[in-house]
Amino acid sequence: MTSLVLFVCTGNYYRSRFAEAVFNHYAELKRLNWKAVSRGLAIHWVEGYLSPFTIDALAVRKIELRHTGPARVQLTEHDLETAQRRIALDRDEHHSMMQIQFPQWADRIEYWSVADLGFQAVELALPEIESKVLSLIEELGA
Repeated sequence: MTSLVLFVCTGNYYRSRFAEAVFNHYAELKRLNWKAVSRGLAIHWVEGYLSPFTIDALAVRKIELRHTGPARVQLTEHDLETAQRRIALDRDEHHSMMQIQFPQWADRIEYWSVADLGFQAVELALPEIESKVLSLIEELGA
């Protein structure tokens, strides 16, 4: 059975989708028995399919868009229950949202500290996510 990593951000448009694609690309290359999905805590706050920053960053890395989901998806209780690893991209932003929407899960998931657009430059945020994902890949493959 394939294990599941869940990446969570606000709109499921930029950070979590990038993390999902990078993870799935390298998990496939390394033949790990893991898959990533991504979800958003407030997908109605953002319009569009996928951030142009995410599309460009994946293209530069030669990571195919098939490694991220076909649409933005709202986080559900089922997503949290079925994942073996749960990672929200920014504690400052997402912990309070988790406390409101999924209080029983707010302190049971892992939080990174990668801020959204307007708070952290794309040129810093996406390489930081990539580095964290690659560390996670190494950990899961060990």
